[in-house]
Amino acid sequence: MEVTRTNFKDSLNTVYSAIEEADFLAIDGEFSGISDGPNVSALTNGLDTPEERYMKLKKHSMDFLLFQFGLCTFTYDQAESKYVIKTFNFYIFPKPFNRTSPDTKFICQSSSIDFLASQGFDFNKVFRHGIPYLNQEEEVQLREQYEERRSQSNGSGNPSYISPNSNKGPGSIPEEHREYIGRVVEKVESLFTTSEKTVDLEPCTGKVDDEERKRRERQKQEREQEELNDAVGFSRVIHAISKSGKLVVGHNMLLDVMHTIHQFYCVLPEVQTRTIYMNAMELINITSLAELQKQLKESPFKSPKVVTAEGFPSYDTAQEQLHEAGYDAYITGLCFISMANYLGTFLTPPRAHIPSQSKLIQPFPKRDHVLYVTFPKEWKTSDLYQLFSAFGNIQVSWIDDTSAFVSLSQTDQVQIAINTSRYAESYRIQTYAEYVQGRQQVRESQGHSTQSWDEDGWVKPHYTSPSTVGIHFSLMQPHCPISKRLYSESITLDYVRTPPKQEKPHTNL
Repeated sequence: MEVTRTNFKDSLNTVYSAIEEADFLAIDGEFSGISDGPNVSALTNGLDTPEERYMKLKKHSMDFLLFQFGLCTFTYDQAESKYVIKTFNFYIFPKPFNRTSPDTKFICQSSSIDFLASQGFDFNKVFRHGIPYLNQEEEVQLREQYEERRSQSNGSGNPSYISPNSNKGPGSIPEEHREYIGRVVEKVESLFTTSEKTVDLEPCTGKVDDEERKRRERQKQEREQEELNDAVGFSRVIHAISKSGKLVVGHNMLLDVMHTIHQFYCVLPEVQTRTIYMNAMELINITSLAELQKQLKESPFKSPKVVTAEGFPSYDTAQEQLHEAGYDAYITGLCFISMANYLGTFLTPPRAHIPSQSKLIQPFPKRDHVLYVTFPKEWKTSDLYQLFSAFGNIQVSWIDDTSAFVSLSQTDQVQIAINTSRYAESYRIQTYAEYVQGRQQVRESQGHSTQSWDEDGWVKPHYTSPSTVGIHFSLMQPHCPISKRLYSESITLDYVRTPPKQEKPHTNL
């Protein structure tokens, strides 16, 4: 379902119902750009820590605009053993509500705009009919403005009208004329916010009885509340998702979640990702959604039985609509179901359906197969491949000119590689856990607060309240059967891995 400013209010109840009845949600976003500095491939390292990834994206990506938000809800029908889906494509644009509204500034990246245009993206729907929004602070400010105006019209304030050419003090307005003057002021103000060229000023006839005054006040408050809801706009959908406490999945999802919080809730905090939590879990985070979709069509994965709810446009995987946010969210949900159900085949007895709340899909990832290597500045990728040639296939993720992460395909080779490097003079090898621990010690020595870490090198969450905003990562573990297969196919369930480089990067972050 396409949702623009034209049909947003009429569609809200449908959106709320779809979220409320869903077993889990899938989301995706389309942006005006990705990076305002380094190129996309250099922006993030495949083995960044959550903190590093968060800070890089916060620095280089938040001035772009999320202008299409895809939401696909999945509801399991137990009797029919199938999922029923409802898909929404929201077109979003920060249209100023009035002359005092925030005038949002954002930047575009030519490659991103060109790519979306080549995919048939309709920019007219964004810029002409995009749904407006306010973040939490802007909504509070607007409410305060309404309350101030209301208190003045009720006489609790002290409105004064001073002629610009007058040296006299403010004049008092008689009680019986306050409401009339207030209405005149509202109509004059409307000249600046509407296309109407004339205003019908009613004659001042004197006192108004209490019943009529209350009726007009109720009408005024209803109009103000409707105006406020219109201004909050798409943020109401984000509030509903957060309030629902439902599992949210996505692919390469960190950027989507950061933009969602930044645009529709609050400015992102200056803290590391590990300390931010939300009722959203990134279970699928891959380099190519189309690539994963292709792999999941092959054995041992089975495509789930999915039908589209009545009244909603259906998607057909045979005719791909990649990079339409709703379609990408739909495909992500299918991938999640296929992966979860495959895990069920290892249970005794096997289970054909694994619900989204299952503990099978909650473990944090391990990086036991990852090594942190430091070496001379002159080294190239070929030197690292030669160094680790005896330990099977590897993947190299550069950090800077003198360090890189090296991922081994066989975890049992990690300790052997470390042992052989003990007496090396030109390079040094550490486990990923040792690398994380060293960074934590540096932070503590610099006066940063200490945190509680679990055995896998991930910070322990302090709370997981559904109303809390942030990110809660929960990815499948690489050592489980499904993850082994996906890793062997060069598809990662953790952060996006860059392909092996032939030479060292010229630009480092």
